[in-house]
Amino acid sequence: MLISHVFEDRVLHVTLLRDLDVAGRAAAALHIETLLSAHCPRHVRIQLPTTEPSPASLSVLARARRLCEGLGVPLSVVGPVRIAPRARPAAA
Repeated sequence: MLISHVFEDRVLHVTLLRDLDVAGRAAAALHIETLLSAHCPRHVRIQLPTTEPSPASLSVLARARRLCEGLGVPLSVVGPVRIAPRARPAAA
């Protein structure tokens, strides 16, 4: 699986599960296009898996941007989520 998605409150949240290579680029772009057609979102949010995406990941992002512009749907792009370590209780 290359991407995951959640559709909530007419917002399509798409996550690239890993940095894409050339072989996965077309499949991911087609999957995003299908999701846009099926859900007709009011906003799209794409989360990238790395702070330095591959050219193939950037290509998918560019394709998604063109699709969203054509539909008049705003697009947001976010980087990877960093989970903060749990705070430990102070020793007494």
